[in-house]
Amino acid sequence: MWLLIAFIAIPLIEIGLFIQVGGLIGLWPTLLIVLLTAVIGHVMMRKQGGQVLQKLQRAMAGDGNPAEHMIHGAMILFAGALLLTPGFFTDTMGFLLLIPGVRMAMFNWLRKNVKMQGVYMNMGGANYGRPPRSGRDTIEGEFTEVDPDDLPPRPGDSPSGWTRR
Repeated sequence: MWLLIAFIAIPLIEIGLFIQVGGLIGLWPTLLIVLLTAVIGHVMMRKQGGQVLQKLQRAMAGDGNPAEHMIHGAMILFAGALLLTPGFFTDTMGFLLLIPGVRMAMFNWLRKNVKMQGVYMNMGGANYGRPPRSGRDTIEGEFTEVDPDDLPPRPGDSPSGWTRR
């Protein structure tokens, strides 16, 4: 329901703001402001996105929790989408998301109010995303590498080689 309200309200707010600002300063200055905010927002988004990417890479290398940096990166990406969308309201929201303090406040709010659940998949016996269970899943064995040219033909294989494994 909230998404429907946002899809209706935001364009109406933007149209109203375009009419008001265009009436005060004229058409061309209004369009120039929209274009300038998109360019400035793009530059700021690239700079901050690069910084957050470096922090994320350090966190992934074992220097902290990458979740915070991933959320910041997602917010910067969303800010960029808002800034590229023509309009004064979306530009304001986009520039607010580029302020690190605002992002941190949103991250803290999300941490308190959003419940995360883990998703674990069992792919052919491997426990992706979970630590191994005390060695019960360990299978020991030996292997030898076989050259595919040394394999015997399977029933139905054509001698042309089109159905080779």
